Amino acid sequence: MIMFFLTIIILFISNLLMMLSTLISKKSLMDREKCSPFECGFDPKCKARIPFSLHFFLITVIFLIFDVEIALIFPMILTFKMTNMMTWITTSILFLMILLIGIYHEWNQNMLKWTS
Repeated sequence: MIMFFLTIIILFISNLLMMLSTLISKKSLMDREKCSPFECGFDPKCKARIPFSLHFFLITVIFLIFDVEIALIFPMILTFKMTNMMTWITTSILFLMILLIGIYHEWNQNMLKWTS
């Protein structure tokens, strides 16, 4: 019985505080800037933005791929003395050949040029 009254009192106080905060708040419901979505300084109600450069996106993806692969080369250098030499050489040559074939393919497709 006491728990029921305590629950009712807590709900009443919390609802009272929420209504009081909405009445006292200085929030303006008609502020245009607060109602519009934030888009890094661009006004969404005017002209469209400059189109996104797909070529630049592909260059960044290529950079990220080769950056991750360079991060994979560092442990190969550290494990040079701890592993079997033949296994290490085979793995290293295979990995570097895949890298070289990938960069040759990107170069052959003219994806590494900054200008279109």
